[in-house]
Amino acid sequence: MHIAIVTPRFVRGDGQGRVNVEVAECLLDRGHRLTLLAQKARPALVAHPRVTWVRLPAADWPTALLRDAAMGWASARWLRAHRASIDLVVGNGCVTRFPVDVNAAHFVHHGWRAASSRIPGASARGVRGWYHTLYTALNVRGERRAFGTARLVVAVSDRVRAELIDAGVPPARIRVIPNGVDPTEFAPGRASRSALGLPARGPLGLFVGDLKTPRKNLDTVLRALTETPHLHLAVAGRTEGSPYPALAAQLGLADRVHFLGFRSDVADLMRASDLVVCPSRYEPFSLVVLEALASGRPVVTVRSVGAASLLSEDCAIVLEDPDDPSALAAALTALADDPARRDEMGRAGRRLALRHTWRRMAEQYATLIERLPVPSRTPALPSA
Repeated sequence: MHIAIVTPRFVRGDGQGRVNVEVAECLLDRGHRLTLLAQKARPALVAHPRVTWVRLPAADWPTALLRDAAMGWASARWLRAHRASIDLVVGNGCVTRFPVDVNAAHFVHHGWRAASSRIPGASARGVRGWYHTLYTALNVRGERRAFGTARLVVAVSDRVRAELIDAGVPPARIRVIPNGVDPTEFAPGRASRSALGLPARGPLGLFVGDLKTPRKNLDTVLRALTETPHLHLAVAGRTEGSPYPALAAQLGLADRVHFLGFRSDVADLMRASDLVVCPSRYEPFSLVVLEALASGRPVVTVRSVGAASLLSEDCAIVLEDPDDPSALAAALTALADDPARRDEMGRAGRRLALRHTWRRMAEQYATLIERLPVPSRTPALPSA
């Protein structure tokens, strides 16, 4: 088949980009021909003889609103002109204004709009707040159209499936395919803490995420640490514009919370840590959870994280309320004080992660795409 895939980036550096790289590589392995409509694409993928890259505009435009609009119109224009040569079209959310056959839902703005009203500080003020309100509203509208016209919608978690149903997508048209992990990159072992700028001794937790938004919930983690005095915390994420270094100092945690800035060596940080904490107030999936499990590290997370539905108590502690610092402190203390339990949970987590590799995820997408009947097309009329 000739399959077109539309997404902003075919790269391995972010969740949606990584999903699309893996799906594209799997489809190529199965003999299909691909057209990639994207602003950026991995050179090794573009070099494949059965890949055509349609480079879409606006990759470097200043705001997501402008980039998304330009991509939506440009991709739709190209697909309208070339639809007769394409068997199936795969999209991601509302990245194109052209109707697609399979739509992968990585984030549902309808669900985010409902959740954000309950997250302290999630609504920005002034021009920034106006921009985010407009951006969310336009995405809600665009997703309603995109999900509504797709023949099948793939949800990355049970949480996303529920949000799609709430947004009006019929359950019969939804399939759940969880994201994956690279069990070779993220693997058990020990990394040198001193080489990573971390304390050599004592229990160490790891937090990875955006430090400028309350959605990731580092504030509750810091408050929980005041009740867990012997635990250190490594924090990976850009600190520019973040309120959390100041909050850590205010809480008297400056000597135990280690802000590392943006890091590309997260796999090493996992191996240097004893546990991973991911209590996001809203998270459609969370690759960090699977990466921790693959690294043999127990996870402390919450029900509001989409990946939590994959977990069991033998590899993770899943809390109900993301805003309860005492419950979080109790969970962190239980793991910090029990190395044997951490090791046992880590082994169980590794076994679970091996059932959710990127390759297995990609094969599920490829099978779903291959089983979808190619729509009949009206032949073009001959020239006069």
